[in-house]
Amino acid sequence: MDELINRNLLVRNTIWNLIGHLIPLIVAIFAIPPLIRILGTDRFGVLALAWVVIGYFSLFDLGLGRALTQLVARRLGAGQEKEIPPFAWTGLILVLILGLIGTLILGLSSPWLVQDALNIPKELQPESLNVFCLLALAIPVVTITAGLRGLLEAYQRFDLINLIRIPLGIFTFLGPFLVLPFSHSLLPVVAILVAGRLVAWATYLLLCIRVMSLVRGGIGLQLNVLRQLIFFGSWMTVSNVVGPIMVYLDRFLIGALLSVAAVTFYATPYEVVTKLLIIPGALAGVLFPAFSTSSIQDPSRTAVLFGRGIKYVFLCLFPICLLIITFASEGLDLWLGQEFVDKSTHVLQWLALGVFLNSLAHIAFAFIQGVGRPELTAKLHLIELPLYLLLVWYLIGAYGIEGAAIAWALRIGIDAIFLFGIAQHLLPTKISIGMRKVLAMVGALIIFGLGSMQISLLIKAAFIVAAFTAFIFTAWFFVLAPDERVMIGNRFRAAQASMCIKK
Repeated sequence: MDELINRNLLVRNTIWNLIGHLIPLIVAIFAIPPLIRILGTDRFGVLALAWVVIGYFSLFDLGLGRALTQLVARRLGAGQEKEIPPFAWTGLILVLILGLIGTLILGLSSPWLVQDALNIPKELQPESLNVFCLLALAIPVVTITAGLRGLLEAYQRFDLINLIRIPLGIFTFLGPFLVLPFSHSLLPVVAILVAGRLVAWATYLLLCIRVMSLVRGGIGLQLNVLRQLIFFGSWMTVSNVVGPIMVYLDRFLIGALLSVAAVTFYATPYEVVTKLLIIPGALAGVLFPAFSTSSIQDPSRTAVLFGRGIKYVFLCLFPICLLIITFASEGLDLWLGQEFVDKSTHVLQWLALGVFLNSLAHIAFAFIQGVGRPELTAKLHLIELPLYLLLVWYLIGAYGIEGAAIAWALRIGIDAIFLFGIAQHLLPTKISIGMRKVLAMVGALIIFGLGSMQISLLIKAAFIVAAFTAFIFTAWFFVLAPDERVMIGNRFRAAQASMCIKK
């Protein structure tokens, strides 16, 4: 199975992942402003929470979807393909059971969430209660879809995954517009989103049957396989439950401590800026099964993949995050208006910093779990959770939604430091951190700080030109390796030759 860690395949799959996440992001940028105007800030705040459930409550699979990816990828690397169908069916059945438990939990807690926990206006509470009950019914579909997607990831079939992800992502933001001409109620809006997830689940199932002969060996629950899944997935479960809780806890606390309208002013820039994580997510999603396979076949290759993953993420995300931090107020004014400038500018800047740090941590996280050490990330997240809860609770009370953004960025930064320390220890071929890399990170943070200053647009433009000039020079001569510079030069010359031929 050497082809599963082939460089060309990994590059192609990363591009597929980028496209699969980028197109829905573009749609979201244009769809969110009219949705806010039509629904109002309170209703949109509830819809934002519904998007969390619809899109990301695969956490109720307790990490077994990712565990399936890791275990199947390792068996592919060891040439044990015949063992895969029993793993797959056992994992999928277990994921379905856990999804049903999630339905029960969310269904029973919905009245408390709507009436007490979240600061939802009384006139909106009956409608919101029906929405949360419908979302509870959708959880098994979301969880088992995550398991099916994990199987395709193990086989590096990111082309098929993104052929589903692209229309589904578009539908997530455009689907509500099919209902809004007839009703502004959230219940039909969320119902159509759930229907889209049902179609995605059926499509994933058919693809798994075709790609990996999923029906071979019959459908069943095998106890010996179940023990292996639970043994490996138990720690991964902790990390994949606690991690998303920390990711989405801030919005629920904002709704509880402030208002659902405040959720809109926080969640709107959050939903957009965190979409930048599609870049490291696209690469980490491809590298995760590659780390699992290469750690069995060629451990030295694992270290190379890790080092290059960090490098490429840094080079891609730094200029984008710097632009967002520098022109946060101008961008919000152009996109959403002066009210968002007043309430969300500093939120957007802190979130952009957190996204940059989190993007680098993506690679370390994927490496640690990919080589079979999920207990380390789980223990780290268990330590972080109560500390982060206290921090975000205090900072929201003290500084409002900006406090939530500060807490999120601080937690991400500390998390990244520990993840890199763990990864450095686990690498089969040690990669020195080096003074250059430390200085590059310190320099990046200083430049972000300078970019956040409230200065005139002309000075901002001059600052960006100077910062980008220094960045390009540093990246070319001190970050890229000689063979990478040669490769880029060859690609550039080939592109020039192609343009000349067309002329």
